[in-house]
Amino acid sequence: MTVAIDTPVPDFTAPATGGDFSLKAHRGQKVVIYFYPKDNTPGCTTEGMNFRDSYDRFQAAGAQIVGVSRDSLRSHENFKNKLGLPFPLISDSDEAVCKLFGVIKLKKLYGKEHLGIERSTFLIDDKGVLRKEWRGVRVPDHVAEVLAAVQAL
Repeated sequence: MTVAIDTPVPDFTAPATGGDFSLKAHRGQKVVIYFYPKDNTPGCTTEGMNFRDSYDRFQAAGAQIVGVSRDSLRSHENFKNKLGLPFPLISDSDEAVCKLFGVIKLKKLYGKEHLGIERSTFLIDDKGVLRKEWRGVRVPDHVAEVLAAVQAL
């Protein structure tokens, strides 16, 4: 089962920087979950910095941000420290969270096909209901669009 707009997102707990992340623990606040392919790659670095640079505005709008990729916690800790990210990063090495949100897709790189994370973002309201999703995200201007949706909720 994957998530769907205007339905509750099933609770999940996953290993993250700073300790396990539980969706249930964030009821009462909006949650922005963004999925990205890999730590320390150009697009993922830019996206992380864009969320970092807008973090105070997300907080002011009552939203928590969390990033998700299949990288290890060690990789996430290094990435988070290098970029100064103020929000947790989930290590989804078993792809459980990725599968819940349906972000594992067949991709092509240098002519070879492989399964990877499709850059995607999801906005969950303070009651745990999925309100908006962005799939196949292009990094430029994406964070501003997400922030506007959070502020409008």
